[in-house]
Amino acid sequence: MHADLSRDTFRPDRHYAAVLAQQGRVQLDADANEQAAIQLHRARTTTADLIGQHGGPLGAAGFEVGFLGGSRELDDLSIGGGRYYVDGILLDATRPEPGVPAEEDAAEDARTPATWTYWEQPDGHRDPERPGDRLPTRFPYLACLKVWERSVTAAEDPLLREVALGPAMPDTSARIKTVWQVLPLPGSQLELEDGATKDQVREAFARWSAGQAPTARMAARSERPEHADEDPCPVAPDARYRGPENQMYRVEIHDGGPAEDATFKWSRENGAVTLPVDELDGTWVELASLGNDDKLGPNVGDQVEFVDTGYTSRGEPLPLLRVEEIDLPGRRVRLSDEPHPSVGRLPGLHPFLRRWDQRAGSGHGAGSGHAKQTAARLRGGAVRIEEGCWLKLEDGVSVYFAPGGTYRSGDFWTVPARTATGGVEWPADAARRPLLQSPKGIRVHYAPLAWVLGEGSVADLRMTFAPLAAAVPAADAEELAAEAEAEAEAKAAETAGSEGRTAGQDDEGQPEN
Repeated sequence: MHADLSRDTFRPDRHYAAVLAQQGRVQLDADANEQAAIQLHRARTTTADLIGQHGGPLGAAGFEVGFLGGSRELDDLSIGGGRYYVDGILLDATRPEPGVPAEEDAAEDARTPATWTYWEQPDGHRDPERPGDRLPTRFPYLACLKVWERSVTAAEDPLLREVALGPAMPDTSARIKTVWQVLPLPGSQLELEDGATKDQVREAFARWSAGQAPTARMAARSERPEHADEDPCPVAPDARYRGPENQMYRVEIHDGGPAEDATFKWSRENGAVTLPVDELDGTWVELASLGNDDKLGPNVGDQVEFVDTGYTSRGEPLPLLRVEEIDLPGRRVRLSDEPHPSVGRLPGLHPFLRRWDQRAGSGHGAGSGHAKQTAARLRGGAVRIEEGCWLKLEDGVSVYFAPGGTYRSGDFWTVPARTATGGVEWPADAARRPLLQSPKGIRVHYAPLAWVLGEGSVADLRMTFAPLAAAVPAADAEELAAEAEAEAEAKAAETAGSEGRTAGQDDEGQPEN
């Protein structure tokens, strides 16, 4: 998550049940975050074990999909309110009621729909002007749920900041937001024939969703840089990590796809350096602040990402921009190009700049030895991925991408670097060789909702479950067992008596002589 974190210590394979705070010790953000992660992991695992991969409560299941067509220029889907669980993650599609007093805008209240639609879903940010966002015109197609999580800071949600602390104080904490999106999937991608049953559609979708996971793996290490003896920084002379401060490096995929098309960006602050935007005028951007200090502010030559809520939710990266000029009195920066028209034009989406730390033209040539420098290999402001070799970031920190991987935009790895050890914290084998790791995120979850066969014809693919609770019986288990046994004995006695009477009659039904 993009937040100012020291490190992420949650490791499910260690099977820790709780974090214990000790008296007289320093309180760390990592300990509190690990406790929250342990509880969340346990709750979601239990929920998924009980419910299954997805499902909703009977009578209150949400995300019922309906087709809305005919009167509108573009087809639309209704999304029914209620709750639904995907891999143990709780989702709520209930649309909030308008908060405007009735006497002020009763007409507006009357026009507000009771449920979400495909075009209005809160985290969908679909654009009717983009043909790729429109619903398929060819039937059938699948309406499915895409679920993932992202971080939100005060740069995006100002209400997270405690104004009583004053404008000079930094924000205190970030949040993790669950994002759900109802998206169409053309039937051709599921390779189904006409007349497929619901179970066949579910099975085909399960195969499709399993194929969406990225296969990229990365390793990180620290090595003693060249010319380390000339470095005046007060670190150990044999240190492999030569940075003057503890850092939380973040390596994040920018452009996805195969290695030849993929790029990555990196930050020594976990991507947490964000600068809220007040106004955009061409290539000039007026900022709410230039950062709390020189370390957390913009500098000429920085690569920045122009971000807002819609851009983050869509997950479609745009080329990074470079800071060309800084106007300190006016709190403005001039960028290398005007931001894309789809980003930052709506104040309600809270635009901001996110700083990344890779740079071009820094004077570093191709690296010698076992690693290559990442400078001067930028494409769209991000670093081209080269598999099968070590790529230097800075201060002795290097990363390695395994050959044959596929990459997904937004996936990331974190690499804590510590001055006390002169190294990075990364899993290693017994010989201290760094191990390849899958991305820490983004973890995307999918669930099928409806098989849209045509106008007015939708096959519901959701699953439901009933409550476990039942009425308390009038008697306890022992009393019920004794009652059942007595009834069985009485029935057996009645059956035996009936057979005895029948045996005492002749074939005509008369008593024998």
